[in-house]
Amino acid sequence: MTRAEPEIGPGTKGATDAGEARAPEFQARGITRVYRIGEVEVHALRGVDLDLFEGEFIVLLGPSGSGKSTLLNILGGLDGPTSGTVRFRNHNLTSGDEAALTLYRREHVGFVFQFYNLIPSLTARENVALVTEIAASPMSPEDALALVGLSGRMDHFPSQLSGGEQQRVAIARAVAKRPDVLLCDEPTGALDVKTGILVLDVIDRVNRELGTTTAVITHNAAISAMADRVITLSDGRVSGMHRNERKASANTLTW
Repeated sequence: MTRAEPEIGPGTKGATDAGEARAPEFQARGITRVYRIGEVEVHALRGVDLDLFEGEFIVLLGPSGSGKSTLLNILGGLDGPTSGTVRFRNHNLTSGDEAALTLYRREHVGFVFQFYNLIPSLTARENVALVTEIAASPMSPEDALALVGLSGRMDHFPSQLSGGEQQRVAIARAVAKRPDVLLCDEPTGALDVKTGILVLDVIDRVNRELGTTTAVITHNAAISAMADRVITLSDGRVSGMHRNERKASANTLTW
């Protein structure tokens, strides 16, 4: 963010109906990302333009190597583009220093990854409390775990939980700080189909009940039926985009 702009702080959610008639919450223009591996340049993103609107559920679809994770990391302030700009609301994320991006991630973004990254020596409640202790206006760990259906497992350690339960703890940890944005990178990739559906149902519930702008990246085309919009990436470019007239619930998915 530039000095002329105020620091990014907690925001207020508005209506959750996404639509191009209003300003996008995220606006990415001309995003490229080039990695250098020895003498070789790897072009992960090649001029991506993208808008995300407040409260919508987006699926970023594409094969491995299409640039999905790179794009998600840039939107989440974990990485920066080689060129192009990304704005969150009125703030330019691509001109912010590390302190500004840390504040942005802390107060606006929740992350869910394929692997749960829970601390094994802490209970589910304690894993979630790591976030609530540093957030500005969090929900309680108990409320966050209840939201994901784990009221009865709060004092269990990760080793005592199934893979799906561990992922739901990770989701509770991500949403406990009441983020404006939830970014999910292959959240069902390490799960069987039945458990994956339970996790997707939780993510959908967070989007609907909390109004959280949600982006899920996946290579599984079946999941795209849950989205308001589906954005397809291929070879570092946006190759397609469509809106679902009717959204499917997680428990109706087949893959």
